[in-house]
Amino acid sequence: MNKILTIPDTKAFSKSDELVLVPKKEYQMLLEKQPKLILVEKLTVSEKRAIARSRKELARGEYVTLDELIHELESSRSSSTY
Repeated sequence: MNKILTIPDTKAFSKSDELVLVPKKEYQMLLEKQPKLILVEKLTVSEKRAIARSRKELARGEYVTLDELIHELESSRSSSTY
């Protein structure tokens, strides 16, 4: 069986770059196993301020537990029914 070896233009690599040759099937398996990248948007100034404010509130103990939230939502629902 004849194998074709494709080598990229090495001029595109700097002297510090290392080139590794891997069979295509192995490379494809590597790509499949690689965790998928999640694109992250940069935060706006107001979003950064809101996060900083929330962290300070959390550090001061100013938060609502999940049980408290559920109880509050159930209470508001029962008081709004006719």
